[in-house]
Amino acid sequence: MSREARHAPVMRLAMPSGAGWAKAVAAGTASAVCAVALLAASGYLITRAAEHPPILYLTLVMVGVRAFALGRAALRYVDRLAGHDASFRQLATVRTEMYRRLSSVAPAGLGATGRGDLLTRLVTDTDRLQDLPIRVVGPLVSAGVTALLSVVAVAIVSVPAALVLLAALLVAALVGTVVTRAVAARSDAETAAERGRVADLVLDTVRTLDVFAAYGALDERLAQIAVLDRRVTAAVRRRGAVESLVGAVVGLLGGGAVVGILAVGAPAVVTGALDGPLWALAVFVPLALFEVVGAVPLAVLTLRRVRAAAERVERVVPVSVPAGIVPEPDRPADPAALVVDGPVTVSLRDCSVRWPGATEDAVDRVSLDLRPGEVVVLRGPSGSGKTTLVDALVRFVDHRGSYTIDGVEARSMHPDAVRARIGLIEQDPFVFDQSVRQNLLFARDTATDDDLLAVLDRVGLGSWVGARGGLDAGVGERGALVSGGQAHRLALARALLHAFPVLVLDEPTADIDPDLGETLLRDLVGAARQDGRTVVVVSHVPVPDDLVDRTLVMRDGRLATA
Repeated sequence: MSREARHAPVMRLAMPSGAGWAKAVAAGTASAVCAVALLAASGYLITRAAEHPPILYLTLVMVGVRAFALGRAALRYVDRLAGHDASFRQLATVRTEMYRRLSSVAPAGLGATGRGDLLTRLVTDTDRLQDLPIRVVGPLVSAGVTALLSVVAVAIVSVPAALVLLAALLVAALVGTVVTRAVAARSDAETAAERGRVADLVLDTVRTLDVFAAYGALDERLAQIAVLDRRVTAAVRRRGAVESLVGAVVGLLGGGAVVGILAVGAPAVVTGALDGPLWALAVFVPLALFEVVGAVPLAVLTLRRVRAAAERVERVVPVSVPAGIVPEPDRPADPAALVVDGPVTVSLRDCSVRWPGATEDAVDRVSLDLRPGEVVVLRGPSGSGKTTLVDALVRFVDHRGSYTIDGVEARSMHPDAVRARIGLIEQDPFVFDQSVRQNLLFARDTATDDDLLAVLDRVGLGSWVGARGGLDAGVGERGALVSGGQAHRLALARALLHAFPVLVLDEPTADIDPDLGETLLRDLVGAARQDGRTVVVVSHVPVPDDLVDRTLVMRDGRLATA
């Protein structure tokens, strides 16, 4: 599929429709026509008045000049108002659609896209799409219609003058387009990518500013950001230079058209074959017309920028979910399917998982049974397929083979129904910038304060919450006010409130001091295995044997018993 075809759906989505957009295009076109007609009528009026005719011969033209002047301003206002209203309304639709698509591919479908880059794509690049109707389609339609009418009007006065005007218009369009394509062929795509990298670095630096400062690496990181920022600035300046150059070229061609019309019309005026005031009308047309036509090369330049933005958005939130990613259904799950009564049994038979775009399976024909109440450790080196298998269990990624929950094939279940039975606490659990209470109510909004305090006691956070002032204590942005171990305990408290029959702990001690890791692991497993819950601990470090019933090892996507 070509690049244009790939991002065409995003660009189509950015185009508004309906009466509001039609009114904007019509008003914009009429405003441009009035601008050309105003200058042409003014030239005719001045030249005709120099002949001292009776005032009645000038009245109609005088009224026309006033009408064109008022119409130009009023219609321009209607164009801007209706055009931006339609564009902003459509932008709301675009944003909603982007987030809908994002929910269908996240988290497994985001690949290696950083948080800052993702934010840039969903905010800056998505906002850039509104330039398509306002600065591309609208100006192109207005310029095209106005140029056609102007050439026809000049042809009525003088065919040679019309040919000169047409030639100048074609050269302006050709030269402007060629210049923009030659100078800005890759700058827009590169600039958008550089902006994403800058956003990634800035966000990462702000989040870990204390770490960079503590290890003396802050200056190096700031210098790296400055280098990328200079690249973006240079690209923006190149774009500005291109726009200025195009404007100068169009202006010169407009002046050339005036000189050409003067040259071809002067002999006819001298011989009396061409009326002088009408000839003046034809001479004044290019002066206004090339202001309107000057928007065409700039619209082409803007179109390249919009295409680059659409391509970046499409890479993250494609129209169709990539093969291998489990899409979020449009319909919600049946509420009855989300109710889980008691423990469940999970069974995998010859289960294989391949990431989108990969040529080899990350998980290769794994067979596994998870029985109610047991604690299973899944360990292995980094890159062996542990996290991929976990993502398949919670239906972030699709699988081949058989994966059943209580004998029901997971593929036939709504993803939310699967995730109501299998809960995942990730290596870096997300903590909301809210109070402890709100972080827990996210899991079960009907829980009382007594329920919340009880579950905090179970995970070893009761005294800590009490010392911080109770459930209303804040945890900071992304848990900045809590340690890694406390974040895992808080995530476990949420999971216990939700009452998952199967709970997966992904690298719970990865960011914990080794001396505290075993204590944390014992507390987490001890609290999680209550009520007959199945616990799967994913770890690349050894786990004490007395905590587990089975230990499984993954190597190169294969599973074996330790």
